[in-house]
Formats: sequence, C-alpha cells, structure tokens
Amino acid sequence: MFSSSTQRKNWMFNSEQDLANLRNESNRNFVNDHGHKEGKGPSDFLTSADERILCKKYELYLREFCRKFQPSMPRSVIGTSFIYFKRFYLHNSVMEYHPKEILVTCVYLACKVEEFNVSITQFVANVNGNREKAMDIILNNELLLIQQLSENLTDRKSVV
Repeated sequence: MFSSSTQRKNWMFNSEQDLANLRNESNRNFVNDHGHKEGKGPSDFLTSADERILCKKYELYLREFCRKFQPSMPRSVIGTSFIYFKRFYLHNSVMEYHPKEILVTCVYLACKVEEFNVSITQFVANVNGNREKAMDIILNNELLLIQQLSENLTDRKSVV
C-alpha cells in the first residue's frame, strides 16, 4: 500500500540535498518575483539558510502550542502538524507566508484530519491575543494549506 501512496510519490526524498534544493528554489523564486517588482536586490531578502533558521524557531513554538493545548492533544495530531508545517515551507517562503499564521493553520487542519474534534471556537481559545483575528487567519489560510500540500492530507507514520 505504501509503495503506491501519494506520500511516497510526493513526499519521500532521496537525500537532504533534495530538500535543500526545494527550499533554495522557493527562496530564489520569491526573491526574483519580489525583487524585480520592488526594485530590491538579493541582499535585501532573507537567504534560504535564514528562512530555515526561522522555520526551526517556529517549530519550537508549534511544539509548545501543542503541549499547552486544552484539551490535551493526541500525539498523532502533533506529528501531523509538524509534517504539514515542514511540507508547506518546502515550496513556500517565510517572507510570503508568516510562520505564525501557517503554524496555527497546520495544527487546526491536523486536528480535523486526525479526528481530534475541537471547534474553531475551542481551538482559538488556546491562542494568545485577538481570537477573532486568529479565527479569520486560520479559516482564510486553510484552503491555501490544503492546496500547497497538494491535497495529500493523510500521512502514514509509525509511532509519533
């Protein structure tokens, strides 16, 4: 079953270098698109390495958010959230989509996919700050996230 899965086809890579190449390409595309429009050079933007550091920082925030979440979040939801977050930034730049917004959207979508039933109201009760704004951000980014994951929402994982 795994050998014919979309996970194997779309999300399994031969090496770390393949992942680095995808991240570099995403960074380069963003810099080229926005540099020309805004009259800026490459030094005015984050490098691919800078983006990676920023993503790692937000992965720590993701872990902390899931740890503090009430009601207690199953490990499968946490694992799926991380997978979505990492996959999203293989093909997108943190300069285009803020990691904080994508982070909560990944967790919310993972709750749905892993059948951890919390309403959007219950979910945003765990978010600091303006909950109405958080709800709008999550719901507005949900379809984008699904599209960027190529609608590959199920993940075959061993123990998380």
